Amino acid sequence: MKKALATLALCMLVSALPVAAQSDNMSFFITSVGSMDGANLGGPEGADAHCEALAYAVGAGDRVWRAYLSQMARGGQPAVNARDRIGSGPWYNYIGDMIAQDVTQLHSDNANLSKSSILTERGSAVNGRGDTPNTHDILTGSNLDGTVYTGEGATACDNWTSGADGVGSARVGHFDRTGGGQNPTSWNSAHDSRGCSQDNLRGSGGNGYFYCFAADAPPAQQEQQQGLQEE
Repeated sequence: MKKALATLALCMLVSALPVAAQSDNMSFFITSVGSMDGANLGGPEGADAHCEALAYAVGAGDRVWRAYLSQMARGGQPAVNARDRIGSGPWYNYIGDMIAQDVTQLHSDNANLSKSSILTERGSAVNGRGDTPNTHDILTGSNLDGTVYTGEGATACDNWTSGADGVGSARVGHFDRTGGGQNPTSWNSAHDSRGCSQDNLRGSGGNGYFYCFAADAPPAQQEQQQGLQEE
């Protein structure tokens, strides 16, 4: 599954061109393409591999990329909070604008998260509310604070392994900070999806996209730290 996701991502990116200069510090993006199988991402690890494949295609593959996805405690699997998967920050978008200094700021009103700042791995904007088609629902499985969402009917789509109908739903955010739901202006916890299939995700305003964060320091900072250790 990891290999299939990576191959799909790379094939779809061959002819894509960046829209602006990429920052060396890019450590956050929204995926430009999902798995195309609804919320079946091959589990959180498969989603991580998808992030890595997209980043690799634009020359940012020398980072440890993690999908911002929470996992429920079910089927012998422990609960995992999205906020605990993504490192400590800071995070920057494609053009080098800081998204958040740390995990606390990321989950506060001070985070720089909007339709104009949340860009893909190639620096492109994503369709939001008012665009055709609207794809502003972003898979997270999370509460407002980045912990796992366990509301009624939620399954995180069998912990991101199912794109079938009848397997519950997933919590989604609105990257453009607008729309309907319980928390319409939330980037990570606006409402539940209609279901887990690609058609159901599209039907409620999504396309199976998710957020990717670099969980390690930028390469330049890593080299600097290594140099200090060697002195």
